[in-house]
Amino acid sequence: MKNTEVAAKSFKVKGLSFLSVIIILLLWTLLSTLKWVDPIFLPTPQSVWHSFISLVVEGYKGTSLLTHLSASLYRLFTALLLAFVTAIPLGIVCGYSKYILAIFDPIIEFYRPLPPLAYYALLVLWLGIDEGSKVALLFLSAFAPLFIATVASVQRVPQDRINGALTLGASKFSVFVHIILPSALPDIVTGLRTSIGITYATLVAAEMVAATSGIGWMVLDASKYMRSDIVFVGIIIMGLIAIFIDSIIRFYQRLAFSWVGK
Repeated sequence: MKNTEVAAKSFKVKGLSFLSVIIILLLWTLLSTLKWVDPIFLPTPQSVWHSFISLVVEGYKGTSLLTHLSASLYRLFTALLLAFVTAIPLGIVCGYSKYILAIFDPIIEFYRPLPPLAYYALLVLWLGIDEGSKVALLFLSAFAPLFIATVASVQRVPQDRINGALTLGASKFSVFVHIILPSALPDIVTGLRTSIGITYATLVAAEMVAATSGIGWMVLDASKYMRSDIVFVGIIIMGLIAIFIDSIIRFYQRLAFSWVGK
């Protein structure tokens, strides 16, 4: 009975989400078709769809749409992988030791609130205008939120739980593996979701300088020529990819951490 109620509630929630999307599409169609908004600013869904087909068939400025997507996703996932293998271990250590946290915290807290474009010029000077500066910018965007989430998740592990394991004879390594890491992992994954969102939002900034490929570059370049239809295509593609990535992580959360909040 309880499972049936949960399934019914989930169906209602998904139904509301679907309905909200339909309403937005209807409003978009109405406003653009009746030309209540200038087509330069709000193209019709039909023109956006035709532009998408054209991009799939012909590409944009001699480069296929798949190449643009691949370039952006390469930069994104390279930066995320680097952040994952550095921010999480360092965050765990800093969460466990206040002394190590005192070393790194001022540095991260200094650059974290800075707009990405504020230090992108330095990265270009140091690393050049090729892929290195772009990946570095995305890495810095991903690192700070993931590090902070990891530190906070480790610090929230109840001290009684750790002391109890030590009292029963567990080594510090066993406490880390069997107590700290499993307790902190749900919040770390949530921090990863936040990190991906921030990094994805920085992708367009990373492709502003000396780029000739990438979905963010395509949107920026199309905006210079008032091609709002292509801008809409790029934005919709980026949004759908972001939803897909986030859905995978949320699916993993439901499978691995079904006990959270219960």
